[in-house]
Amino acid sequence: QVQLVESGGGLVQPGGSLRLSCAASGSIFSINAMGWYRQAPGKERELVAAITSGGSTNYADSVKGRFTISRDNAKNTVYLQMNSLKPEDTAVYYCNYDDFTGRYWGQGTQVTVSS
Repeated sequence: QVQLVESGGGLVQPGGSLRLSCAASGSIFSINAMGWYRQAPGKERELVAAITSGGSTNYADSVKGRFTISRDNAKNTVYLQMNSLKPEDTAVYYCNYDDFTGRYWGQGTQVTVSS
């Protein structure tokens, strides 16, 4: 089993920045992928960004150039730096961990972009 603990959400004005963190613990395998998904009210959960243990990254088109995903393998932690935030980025953001044993989710953290 893998446990994920997220932090860093909150309320920010349009154009502002936030940094999300997600720490994984438990049965962590060296080959894995971690990422962030988000779900806005009335919408399906969508991929925001993902990063493999080897450092390969993938971003949703809507966040390219504004968000940066990174990870610290020694700490089993993934980060999402979100800049130039827009009201349409408002959602619950979920951390995700994948390895050969399965997919695991964090509890979610609310990000609200509003003036």
